[in-house]
Formats: sequence, C-alpha cells, structure tokens
Amino acid sequence: MVIAIRSFRPWAGAGALAFLAALAGGALLSLASEALRGGVEGFAAFDSYLWRVARFTLVQALLSMLLAVAFAIPLARALHEHPAFPGRALILRLFALPLALPALVAVLGITSIYGRNGLLAFAFSSLGMDTIPNIYGLPGILLAHVFFNLPLATRLVLASLDSIPSDYWKLAAQLGMGGWARFRLIEWPVIRRNLSGIAGLIFMLCITSFTIVLTLGGGPRATTLEVAIYQSLHFDFDIARAVSLTLLQLGLTIAVLLLLGLTGKPADEGFSLQTTTRRFERPGRAAQCVNTAIILLGLLFVGLPMGGTVVSGLGADLARLMSESIVWRAIATSIVLGAAAALLSLALSLSLVIAREYQQSRRRTVSPGLFERSLDLGASLIMVVPPIVIGAGWFILSRHAINPFSLAPVMVIGVNAAMAVPFAFRILRPAWDTAASRHNRLCLQLGITGWDRLRLIDWPALRLPMGVAFAFAMALSLGDLGTIALFGNDSIQTLPFLLLQRMGSYRTQDAAGLALILGVLCLLLMFAADRGAASLARQDNARDG
Repeated sequence: MVIAIRSFRPWAGAGALAFLAALAGGALLSLASEALRGGVEGFAAFDSYLWRVARFTLVQALLSMLLAVAFAIPLARALHEHPAFPGRALILRLFALPLALPALVAVLGITSIYGRNGLLAFAFSSLGMDTIPNIYGLPGILLAHVFFNLPLATRLVLASLDSIPSDYWKLAAQLGMGGWARFRLIEWPVIRRNLSGIAGLIFMLCITSFTIVLTLGGGPRATTLEVAIYQSLHFDFDIARAVSLTLLQLGLTIAVLLLLGLTGKPADEGFSLQTTTRRFERPGRAAQCVNTAIILLGLLFVGLPMGGTVVSGLGADLARLMSESIVWRAIATSIVLGAAAALLSLALSLSLVIAREYQQSRRRTVSPGLFERSLDLGASLIMVVPPIVIGAGWFILSRHAINPFSLAPVMVIGVNAAMAVPFAFRILRPAWDTAASRHNRLCLQLGITGWDRLRLIDWPALRLPMGVAFAFAMALSLGDLGTIALFGNDSIQTLPFLLLQRMGSYRTQDAAGLALILGVLCLLLMFAADRGAASLARQDNARDG
C-alpha cells in the first residue's frame, strides 16, 4: 500500500479494475459461450415458465416499492412534524437496523410475528378466531420487502423534508396554512423531486432480492429470476435454463438501472441523523393523535420482528448449539471469509480511489477521461451485474475443468468483496480526496514520500474511514447467502448456509438460535461502523467550524 508513489497509483487502480472486470466478465463470457453452444436448444429454454417467473419478479418488486413508498411518506411527515416526539432519535436509529440485519435473520423474526405459530396467530386464537396467518407466497414476500425498505424510504423522505428552509415554515405559520395546504405547497414539491430516485432504488433492491423469496416464496408460483437460477443449478442442474434465466435477469437489471439513472437518485442525507429544521406551526389535537398513531404503528411494524428474533433466539437451546462443533466451524468460516472479503474490498476500493484522485489531479479538461470514468464504473460494477449472475456464470464455467463446489471460498470472498466495493468506495473517497488536496503539494515541496508519508500523513487521515469501510464490508459479507447457496457444501459452511439448512430440515428452534448469533455479529459490526461514521462527521464539522 505504498500509495505515496505517484506512478504506482494508476497501476493500482488498473489492477483493481481488471479484477472486477475479470470477475464480472468471466461470468458473462461463460454465459454467452454456453448460450452459443446450446444453439436452438438454449433458446428453447425461453418458455412460458421463464416468462412467468420474469413477470412475477417485476410484479413483486413493483408492489413492494409502492407499498414501502406509500407508507413511508405519512410516516416521514409525522416524524418531521414532531421533532420533539419522545424517543424520536431512537426510532430513527431503530430504522437503520434493518439495513444491517441479514435477510435470513429478518425472515425468522417476521415468521415469529406473522407466521402460523407466531404472535399474530396466538392473538387470533386468544380472541376465539380460527384465522391462521399464511405469509408464504406473495404476501410474505411483500411483507418482508416492506419491512426492509420502509425504514430506508422513511429516512430518505425525511431527509428531503429536512432540506426545506426554515423560512418556509415561518411564512406558513404567519399565513395560517392548514395541514393540506402545507403538504401541497411546501412538502410535496420537495418529496416529489426525490421520489423517483427513492422508488427506483427500492425497486432495484426488490428485483434483485434472493434470500427473502427463497425462504418465503412458497413454491413455483412465487419464484423470482434469482431464485429460479439457484434452483436450476443446485437442484435440477439444467444449464440451458440457468443460462436463459441469468441472461434475462441481467437484461432486466440493466434496464432498471438505465431507468434509475434517468429518474435521478435520492439524497445521501437519508443515511445520517440530522436535526429537523424548526417548524413554527402547532398541530391541532386531532393531527397530533393521527401522527402519534402513525409513528407508533411504524415503530411496531419495524420493531416487532426484531424483538421476535431476540425472543425466539433466546428461547432456543443456545448452550447445546454452542457445544456443537459444526456451529463453531460455521462461525469461524463466516468470520474468516468475511474478514478476507472485507480486506479485499478495502484494497480494491482504495486502489480505485487513489487512482481516480491521481487522474483527476492530472486532468487538463473539464470532463473526465475514459480511464477515470472506468474507475467510477468499476466501483459500481456489482450494481450492473448482480452477485447471483456472477456466481451462476462462474459455476457454469468452472464445471468444465474442476468441481465447482471446490471454489466456494474463492467465490464467496471475491463476490462479497465486489458487493461491498460501492459502499467502501463511497466511505473512502471523501477522506482520501480531502487529505490529498491538503497534503499533496506540501509533501512534494518537503520531499515526504514512501513509508514516511504513509506513516505520518496518509495513515492518520485514512485510519478511521478504513475502519468504518472494513466493518461495513464484513457485516455485508457475514450475512450474505446468495453466493454460498450456490457453492456451499458440507466442507464449507457459513452461518447463513447452516441456518438455511436448519430451516430446510424444520429445526426451527436451532434456526432461531443461529439467527440470533448471526444478527448479533452483524449488528456489532454495523454499530462499530455507525460510531466510526459519527466520528468522521464530527471531525468534518470541526474542520468546517
């Protein structure tokens, strides 16, 4: 990491870009060659089943997006209208937790509340009702997607409302505007400006959802493209169908990303905890009651599954679980593979960041060059080629030479590292660009290079953001199921893979205990990342002040 040597910087970025391109390009090349080798037989795989799966993929993503956004707007308005609501800061922090929870953990929490033996079924039984909840199929998928995306959409809409100047609220209070007038004239124009980006982001997350649909799909009628790819390779070993599904998934992802680029992107402030601008009007008693009810309902919807995960996990025989050697091996494997993926993600992201800053400093034109644009594309490559597509491509390619399951550690580390690059790049880039703009010229004048620059200048500036990026990348890798579901076997088992096996064999108590262990590990890492991000924000505010 001798990043002070200027001639090394573009080569580091080129190496990171080559790795990411080879990872995605090898998968795409495998799919293309397999499709050409299959000839007419390969195209015959585009049958009615495939189009039915594609239609369900789009429908469930659209419905999930509409529900999340429709509920997020009144919830964000209620939180914005009551900045002094008791526990408001804690509610916003709670709304950040679903982003850190592995999907399997959240699914178990949701079933503990809404499942056939969950809290809701117990309440119906206590009231003498024979209603038995069934969350498998489309209802369960929508419920889980809204659980994950409602908090995200709420924070993003709240960030839009926070951007409204205080003068607007002062003028609204002076003119005696009612609630509908304030929403129509002040709030809605700001929400509408960012709404397309928020909706597009949630739609993209739902269309590439794997774990939720795998566990709650409930059969062939509720299967998305990513789950169908996994089933074709892992159960049927139907290569022609897997290739057809993967190509369709790739085309669908690219089309959605192009539309998302046209609609804009949501504000980044949605991931922070900002202080709401001061509002001068006082809501009436009826409005206060309605807003309080909305906030409490949102809190229950998000908080109950998390509480259900904890209660179910504590109800499991944790002592017996922790005495099983297979559990400890799964924990150790998850930590080792997660740490390796986080380190690789950190190295790739830092190489892209320093190469981009070097190219930007040498730029003689306003617009970036081809190499600089390629570095930006490399940082978001995993958004264009989803992990399940990369895994499927390499699974199909490797079967001609070796046993694909022997590649499990390599593929888990590589794909999870690439999956975390967009987030790590976003964390590291501001810190590196700021440090470079302040120190490059002075270091050049004083002749500070090599190890001395790394030790005295670069490391103090990058230590905290690198720690935040590492914790975030490792948390993502720990909770991932997509790649290990394809390549996992009895010799290579992570915690999510072992959890899926216990769920498949109906050992629900063991699954609940494993979910609690996995959730605690991921939340500890995300807590460390959140504390680090808060420290970074305080440092930036101190410098600006």
